[in-house]
Amino acid sequence: MPKLAITGKGGVGKTTLAALLAHLYAEEGQTVLAIDADPDANLGSALGFSPDALAAIRPIADMKDLVAERTHTTPGQYGGIFTLNPRVDDIPDRFSAVRGGVRLLVLGTVQKGGAGCFCPESTLLKNLVRHLLVGRREVVILDMEAGLEHLGRSTAAAVDAFIVVVEPGRRSIQTAQAIEELAHDIGVQRVLVVGSKVRGPHDEAFVAESLPSAEILGYLPFTQRAIDADLSGQAIYEAAPELVERAREIKARLERVVGAQ
Repeated sequence: MPKLAITGKGGVGKTTLAALLAHLYAEEGQTVLAIDADPDANLGSALGFSPDALAAIRPIADMKDLVAERTHTTPGQYGGIFTLNPRVDDIPDRFSAVRGGVRLLVLGTVQKGGAGCFCPESTLLKNLVRHLLVGRREVVILDMEAGLEHLGRSTAAAVDAFIVVVEPGRRSIQTAQAIEELAHDIGVQRVLVVGSKVRGPHDEAFVAESLPSAEILGYLPFTQRAIDADLSGQAIYEAAPELVERAREIKARLERVVGAQ
């Protein structure tokens, strides 16, 4: 049951890849848990959840009463003593939604304290991610922000594949290089790359030449269908067959790489 963390600069297509892989594993009959760990949460839309279904999903970080109950604090209280190992095992099934064989859970973001916040919300989210990666026997796909806020050394070892999505552009490449450094800082030894929004061999060559030491799993082409799917809220898996086929190739290569580790 692979545990995948997918990250990259905003707008490069990491959510598209996360949604495609989630549906491909579900297509095989696997139980799939898709985790939206990006503050700009839109994985649900890419998976094809309706606006009403998405509106009913509350981000875990926003559930102040739940955070208070599990960490033994008062809602809104900061600077006090709180439980460092709160119970989280029931959260995925209680606060998620299912569509097309994919279960979606939205983590949300900590509003106070900034990066590395040591507070009840952050503690609950990090313990939840640890449980998802270590304690759940199902495919887990994390759609993450570039800062890796929800991962730490205690969870990095449980990730089977750490995938950085890049588009042909200097800023995206720079972000990928920074993410690779962050990943190594928390103990991730192998960072894989997927090129996105490529328009031809020249774009693929740009990504490969800009990241010469990277292990590239494959490329997702630029397609108007992806833009149209985003506008309409249609699942990318249902809207863009050319992306599905490329994602299938990426998944096959990913499984060979992970199997060889």
